[in-house]
Amino acid sequence: MAWWKAWIEQEGVTVKSSSHFNPDPDAETLYKAMKGIGTNEQAIIDVLTKRSNAQRQQIAKSFKAQFGKDLTETLKSELSGKFERLIVALMYLPYRYEAKELHDAIKGLGTKEGVIIEILASRTKNQLQEIMKAYEEDYGSSLEEDIQADTSGYLERILVCLLQGSRDDVSSFVDPGLALQDAQDLYAAGEKICGTDDMKFITILCTRSATHLLRVFEEYEKIANKSIEDSIKSETHGSLEEAMLTVVKCTRNLHSYFAERLYYAMKGAGTHDGTLIRNIVSRSEIDLNLIKCHFKKMYGKTLSSMIMEDTSGDYKNALLSLVGSDP
Repeated sequence: MAWWKAWIEQEGVTVKSSSHFNPDPDAETLYKAMKGIGTNEQAIIDVLTKRSNAQRQQIAKSFKAQFGKDLTETLKSELSGKFERLIVALMYLPYRYEAKELHDAIKGLGTKEGVIIEILASRTKNQLQEIMKAYEEDYGSSLEEDIQADTSGYLERILVCLLQGSRDDVSSFVDPGLALQDAQDLYAAGEKICGTDDMKFITILCTRSATHLLRVFEEYEKIANKSIEDSIKSETHGSLEEAMLTVVKCTRNLHSYFAERLYYAMKGAGTHDGTLIRNIVSRSEIDLNLIKCHFKKMYGKTLSSMIMEDTSGDYKNALLSLVGSDP
């Protein structure tokens, strides 16, 4: 499934709106779960992981109206650690959440390029525009300018190019002549010369539609006798290599890309909880079911079995509730 089609797949959703929804009893359940000494974490999981984001916003309104307190702030004061991080993530409006993740990646200690690359390479033009708008509203600065201030060189250029969302042409028309020309230009910019014309790679990867790029990758392989991925790996390194490869991966198959992100968030020693939380929360109402299927195909185990091995306690239970049953 190429990336631009992945946004319209209803069967991909793991967290759906609750039928017969009434925010008032939910708000009351949450209030009781956090009232007095101790917290009933399971009650919080049962409500918040089983409601859609739109429903969570209504619960927050009801909570404030009934009890005169901000729900997110109350959750923050009652919960802690990774479980708190996950539950608070569920309370953000989707674009505000992604804007927050980008802001944390840029403004935190050391720029976390991987987060910026992941979000910018996998979102559509419309989504990027909404994220930029939310970023400016919440942080009073331009996302593009903050990225420029915090990165440099070709990495800065590819991120700014991705932010323009120019790959977002969903027409299935491909000009075979132009695809061949692009493949030849990429070959000339990389394998054929000493040193690499990085800008040529950036321009083609960031401005051509996904359907067009798939044809370019085919033609490239015929000319170079190696995949575009192998050429990028041999011609570039570091964050620029990661950014280019991410564009290629998202173009080929968005669900496989997210499956890979989730797998490597848990593989080996330690867990990249930020990546795990962000991708499960942000994909749960879009295509997490489809990502789960790709995960199982690619790694021979289910996403939930890996979460069970790698996490614990309320954090584990909340993640499993969001992920839903195995494919």
